[in-house]
Amino acid sequence: MLGKTEIKGTLIPIGGHEDKGENEYKGIDFIEKGILAHVVRESGGNNAKVVVIPTASSIPVEVGEIYRNAFTTLGCKEVVVLNILERHEAESEENLKHIREAHCIMFSGGDQSRIVTFIGGSTMHKIIQQRFENEEGFVVAGTSAGAMAMATEMIGGGSSSEALQKGAVIMKKGMGFIPELIIDTHFVKRGRFGRMAEAVAMFPHLIGVGLADDTGLIIKHCNEFKVIGSGMVVLFDPSHLTHNTHAILREGTPMSMSNLVTHILANGDRFNIDNRKIDVLPVKEKFV
Repeated sequence: MLGKTEIKGTLIPIGGHEDKGENEYKGIDFIEKGILAHVVRESGGNNAKVVVIPTASSIPVEVGEIYRNAFTTLGCKEVVVLNILERHEAESEENLKHIREAHCIMFSGGDQSRIVTFIGGSTMHKIIQQRFENEEGFVVAGTSAGAMAMATEMIGGGSSSEALQKGAVIMKKGMGFIPELIIDTHFVKRGRFGRMAEAVAMFPHLIGVGLADDTGLIIKHCNEFKVIGSGMVVLFDPSHLTHNTHAILREGTPMSMSNLVTHILANGDRFNIDNRKIDVLPVKEKFV
């Protein structure tokens, strides 16, 4: 991967359940400031070609149509749905042509492991990676599972009810678009604080990002991001973490930690991944 300052594309991970223009009003106008409106704008506007990949979903046809309708409502003139349900479909020249022409790739929610299984390491993956690294204005967006799969160290599952015990989180290798982060989604409603705490204990050189529903990040050059959407982002900075060493704990053993720094950000707030500094937008400006 290129040095971060050389990466020209934009990542937009989303926490799931984002407004899709289906009467899901959440305090932010769908057309003007909704998360998918940001995706379209970052991709170049109404003339952007959006390719939706619902591979993670167990109902990919239905999910693909939902996103087609949402992006069409936002004025996009060309929305293509690629149902990559077999590994060989990520090598199909017809499908690769759409990836080469796209301004935005949008991964749906579901099971993040399906994205890695069917697309990870394929020609399709390599083209997306190359374009993300080298093309200004190229957007890789993903919601829920599609956001989690963006990381190199990917949360593959795990129990929230047994949080803060070794084994509560299952880690796998993701797509590697942003190696500096571990991303979790539906973070607030599903009570995932504990499994992220374990994840960063395993990888204390990384930053944990917990995205609430209808909340996302616009990440530029893999070194800074801005929060978008109606919810919150919980950041975990383990750079000064001390804890009982995860490697020697038995499965199910309670963990102890100290100096795990957390931040809670909302719409408009910014975070620099390199120096870990926060710029909080004044409340009166957040939803204007």
